Amino acid sequence: VTPDAAAAAAKALRLIEAGIARVRRHEALTTREVDANTDALVIGAGPAGLKCAQTLAEAGRHVVVVEKTPVMGGLPVRYEELFPNMECGPCLLEPVLAEVMHGRYAENIELLTMAEVCEVTGYHGNFNIKIRQRARFVDADACIGCAECIPPCPVSIPNEFDCALSQRRAISFPFAGALPNAPFIEEGACLRARGEDCSLCVQACPVPGTILFDDRERLLQRKAGAIVVATGAALYDAARLPEFRDARRPGVYTYLELERILASNGPTNGEFRLPEDGRTPQSVAIVHCVGSLDAEHVPYCSGVCCGAAFKLSHLAASRSPGTHFHHLYKELVLPGKEEFAVYDKARRNPQIHMERYVSIAGVVADPAAGSQRIRYFKPDGSAECLTVDMVVLCTAVVPAGDLADLAGTLDLALDRFGFVEEYQGRTDSSRSKLQGVYLAGTCQAPADIQRASNQGMAAAGYVLAGLVPGRRLEVNPVGARVDAARCSGCRICPAVCPYRAIAMAADGAAAEVNELLCHGCGTCVAACPAGAMRGAHFTGEQILAELEALLQ
Repeated sequence: VTPDAAAAAAKALRLIEAGIARVRRHEALTTREVDANTDALVIGAGPAGLKCAQTLAEAGRHVVVVEKTPVMGGLPVRYEELFPNMECGPCLLEPVLAEVMHGRYAENIELLTMAEVCEVTGYHGNFNIKIRQRARFVDADACIGCAECIPPCPVSIPNEFDCALSQRRAISFPFAGALPNAPFIEEGACLRARGEDCSLCVQACPVPGTILFDDRERLLQRKAGAIVVATGAALYDAARLPEFRDARRPGVYTYLELERILASNGPTNGEFRLPEDGRTPQSVAIVHCVGSLDAEHVPYCSGVCCGAAFKLSHLAASRSPGTHFHHLYKELVLPGKEEFAVYDKARRNPQIHMERYVSIAGVVADPAAGSQRIRYFKPDGSAECLTVDMVVLCTAVVPAGDLADLAGTLDLALDRFGFVEEYQGRTDSSRSKLQGVYLAGTCQAPADIQRASNQGMAAAGYVLAGLVPGRRLEVNPVGARVDAARCSGCRICPAVCPYRAIAMAADGAAAEVNELLCHGCGTCVAACPAGAMRGAHFTGEQILAELEALLQ
């Protein structure tokens, strides 16, 4: 700011003269257009991915949904009730699942379960995608879902969909009510994988030809104009925290495991008891912020754990009136117009006690007594000990384990926490920094179902607005250009480009700029040691002319 009016006027005139000097050297920029594919690929079949696919299909677009597990719906279909209104998770998602699988626009949606994206080439409007789909060994179209094939199977393995708290057969449904309503065979567990000639499931199946032992992994190819990443997230591994390394089962669970214990289709059929020995806990410690708000582990707040913790204590207390619950928390976070009500009900419940802690000193199991001893420090520095039958760890929400691999496949940037980096975290959180790739749900930050679903629809809106049938894509003329004769092939520009718009030519001799992906930021122009990069509309000659006029 220049407070003197005369000096300010002189400064303004000089800036205008400098701008005019630059404009005198402007060059005509011509736009060009390219054809675009209006189909879309959605990676992940949780609430965000399903809402996105449903919205796109209703608009008449063809959508391919890729889900790595055998079941759709993500984590919420495994929850008995959802925070804050205690709605049934599968019931809440049933209308979306019904529309996606059998609704009016279901013909526009191709569902690929047990599948993963393994290669992506191309650019916005013209992506080529390779998808690896594992063998299900069951024809999902022919299967009637009667489950007659499951009881005869002689092999039992831990059920990962119950967090390994129960057993399932080598051929089974992930859980009761899972969709698609067809079992799958765990290839490595089946006796036939060990060379034994077992066909008990085939003999029990009432529909000949449904079980396919000769099924094999397939490599599929699809084309799409846009990609939506809706892969979900994971929970932080509490074993990485030294204070929980001595905790032993039975008695120590994550809150996802307690969700399954309380689910009617879970390992205890919804009864509140320890899956290992059948005891009903008389005292429970629910530890909030496990790994969260910790600079050495997860520095942020996940925002959804407190609500889940109070919901679980509400459900467990209603099924076991004699059990006492102790909530140990660092901070309480309950945003939203309805969320506080669950907390308010919990603090008025005589079965529930709440106390703030600064750090956990340790959790030690006492196998003889069948209890867990938890020692923690309070804000005033004093130490407390608590002996309980069950400890529930509300661990932080972190990026899914395979998100980094998928980001590498798609050339997406990750933020410092390992989530996919948004185009702009406040105003454009549903767009990635790669044009044509959009984000939905917890692949970019921890989120509840409402936010994830809304982001799925927001991502669909971006796809619909950017790819319109009959409209060609206009290439922004303000971007970088390569002088191939001056380029030395040093590969600096692909490394610094934040939009992954630069790649080396097939012969590796010079760089090439994808005009559809380039945003004209000029990073490559500044970094090029040979001066081979030229920024259209911001050329070196234009900028030098502006500086010269300013300094005269």
